[in-house]
Amino acid sequence: MEGTGDLAQTAPMRAPVIDNLQYFNASPRIFEQMRAGGVNAVHVTIAYHENFAEVVQNLVQWNRWFEAHPDLIFRGLTAQDVIRAQETGRTAIFFGFQNPSPIADDIGLVEICHQLGIRFMQLSYNNQSLLATGCYEDEDPGLTRMGKQVVAEMNRVGLVIDMSHSAERSTLEAIALSTRPIAITHANPQWWHDALRNKSDAVLRALTEAGGMLGFSLYPHHLKGGSDCTLESFCEMVAEAARRYGAAHLGLGSDLCQDQPDSVVEWMRIGRWSRQMDYGEGSATAPGFPPMPAWFRDNRDFGNLRSGLRAAGLTAAEVDGIMGGNWHRFYQESFGPA
Repeated sequence: MEGTGDLAQTAPMRAPVIDNLQYFNASPRIFEQMRAGGVNAVHVTIAYHENFAEVVQNLVQWNRWFEAHPDLIFRGLTAQDVIRAQETGRTAIFFGFQNPSPIADDIGLVEICHQLGIRFMQLSYNNQSLLATGCYEDEDPGLTRMGKQVVAEMNRVGLVIDMSHSAERSTLEAIALSTRPIAITHANPQWWHDALRNKSDAVLRALTEAGGMLGFSLYPHHLKGGSDCTLESFCEMVAEAARRYGAAHLGLGSDLCQDQPDSVVEWMRIGRWSRQMDYGEGSATAPGFPPMPAWFRDNRDFGNLRSGLRAAGLTAAEVDGIMGGNWHRFYQESFGPA
C-alpha cells in the first residue's frame, strides 16, 4: 500500500528497558547478556568510597570497555542516548556515585563530575557524610550546611540527588529542599519488608508527590524472603506500590552485583573508614553476596519481571513505564541544567 513505508518509519518505538542501578564486574559476557535481555540502559555505580582521582581511573577503564565493545555498549549522557541505544541495538551505560566521597569538601567538583558524565550521586552511603546521614547511624540530624548547598548545586547542573542509603530525616529534607524531583534508585517499601535500607511509607509518599522516582531493588537483603522471595510476592508489592504512589513514579534499580567477588562486598561495607569488619545487611555466618532469586539472576531475566507485573494486574502501559519508560521520562527532565 502506498505510504506504508513512511508509516513504519514514524511508528512509535517500544518503551525502553532501563535498570537504574547495577554494580557488576564488567565483562563482554555481561554486555552480551544485556543485549540478550533487551536492556537499553543501565545506571552503573563507579564510586562507593573512591576519591576523585580513583573515580577518574574508573572512567579510564570504562572508556577502554567502550572502545573494545562499541557494538554492545556506549556511554550515556542524555535521555536521547536511550533512544539511540534502542535504534542501534546497544546498551547505554550511565554513571553514578553511591557516596559523595569523590567531591570531598569541594562543592566545585559537583559541576566537574557532571561534565565528566556522572548523572546520579547519593548524599550518603550508610554512614554520616559531609552532606547527609546514612541509614546505619543512630542519630539523623538531617542535611548538613554543605549538604544544603550541594543540593542546590546538583539541581543547577543536572546531577540527580539519590537518597537510597540515607536516613529518614535526611531523605525527607532532601525531597523538601530540592527544586527538582529526586530519586531513590534502589530500595523497596518497609511495609513489604522491614529492612534497614528499605523506605518508610512517609518517605515514599513525599518522594512521589514531589515527582520523584523509586527504583525497586532485587538485592536479596531488600526482599521479603531474601533469596527465596517469589516473583509473585515481588510483583504484588510493586502493584500495591502503584496503587499507593502512582505507577508513573516507579521503576527498577536491581542492585545487581553480578560476578563480583566477596572482597567487593567488604569494600562496599567498610571502605577505608573502619578497622573492624562490618557485615552490613549480612552476618558473620553469611558475610558474602547473597544468591539472587532464581527468577532474576542476570540481565536476561527482565522478561520474567514483565510477565510477573502483568500477572499482578498492572496494565501494559503501567508495565512499560515501570520497565523503563518512567526512568526515561525522568532522564529527560533531570540530566540537563535547571
